[in-house]
Amino acid sequence: MAALAAAAIAVVACGLPAWAQKRDATAQPKKDEPQITAPHAILIDADNGGVLFERDPDKLIFPDSLAKLMTAEYVFHEIKQGRINLSDEYPVSENAWRKGGAPSGGSTMFAALHSRVSVDDLLHGLIIQSANDACIVLAEAIAGNEAEFGAKITQRAREIGLTQSVFTNSNGLPDPGTKVTTRELATLSRHIILTYPDFYKLFGQTDYTWNKIKQPNRNPLLPMGIGADGLKTGFTKDAGYGLVGSAVQNGLRLIVVVNGLKSAKERADEAKKLLEWGFRSFEQRILFAEGQVIGTAKVYGGATGRVALMANGPVRVMMPKAGGDRLIARIAYTGPVAAPIAQGQPIGNLKVWRNDTLILTQPLKATESVERGSLPQRALDAVTEMAIALFRAGAEKL
Repeated sequence: MAALAAAAIAVVACGLPAWAQKRDATAQPKKDEPQITAPHAILIDADNGGVLFERDPDKLIFPDSLAKLMTAEYVFHEIKQGRINLSDEYPVSENAWRKGGAPSGGSTMFAALHSRVSVDDLLHGLIIQSANDACIVLAEAIAGNEAEFGAKITQRAREIGLTQSVFTNSNGLPDPGTKVTTRELATLSRHIILTYPDFYKLFGQTDYTWNKIKQPNRNPLLPMGIGADGLKTGFTKDAGYGLVGSAVQNGLRLIVVVNGLKSAKERADEAKKLLEWGFRSFEQRILFAEGQVIGTAKVYGGATGRVALMANGPVRVMMPKAGGDRLIARIAYTGPVAAPIAQGQPIGNLKVWRNDTLILTQPLKATESVERGSLPQRALDAVTEMAIALFRAGAEKL
């Protein structure tokens, strides 16, 4: 059974549609990528997370106010679970007032010391006004203090698939322990857009008036006429200027992240340039239709030796309109998969590369159930796996 821990990689070539199979296998990455100066950037398709462009997306960096997206997600989730209500009112402590309110000199909703503010107003302040005091008030009410809240949202980040990002406070104010990656900011943004469509509408609100103070949304993409409808900007001296944005054109939604820029104008220009390039240069293609068998996985101890795999719905990829790119798809799973197997059971992922860039990871599931095999079948599988394990061990010594 030791062989069950080994990762099995199966090349999916014969199952690719004709338009993908006929790509030139020697094609090199195209040179028409946008000329941007952002040291950290990524552009993804919101439909499935497919990557259109990336630059150093996995380096841990300071998130500045973009960390507020994680605070917002946590509150959205708590509301959805019924543990928080929009009408709940939280107190403004002296700490929240001094560190995030009027005395701080940073972005604030000007919540008065010792006042009580509803969760609804705090979310508007956090999202539209980028209010540091709103974040601290939420953190203290939910977790007691910012350090405990940082631990909570870090744990929540792991639950939604952010494996590297760490949060030590609610608002991204400078702290050496708070780090994120550009890729995970895009993943977080996509999660918010898809999971909380009603709350996401707040990110596109152009201004918000609270306590007789009107403040505009800080997202420079909103008035540009490119279909932008969210998400967030940020700046600190250590992080530079950053932006996470999303836009829709002709039914296609893209998400852009840029960070480490030198000015507010530069971050707006870079984000706009990436979005416009993505809409202009790419089109969505169906790689595998809904219900289509994509490949198979080997079964251990089952009534049959393999189980067919498919995705949840169609598998779409973004391809350059100009063509000429090389496309490779592989199935990755830990196997052989031990029987019994239930229909719909998750089994590995489909991974798709465009040229040398991993652009898509799509979960796969079993198309049918596989019962445990007879005793002779299981014994034969055990002998086979033992022989394979011995062969691998000998090959590694060579």
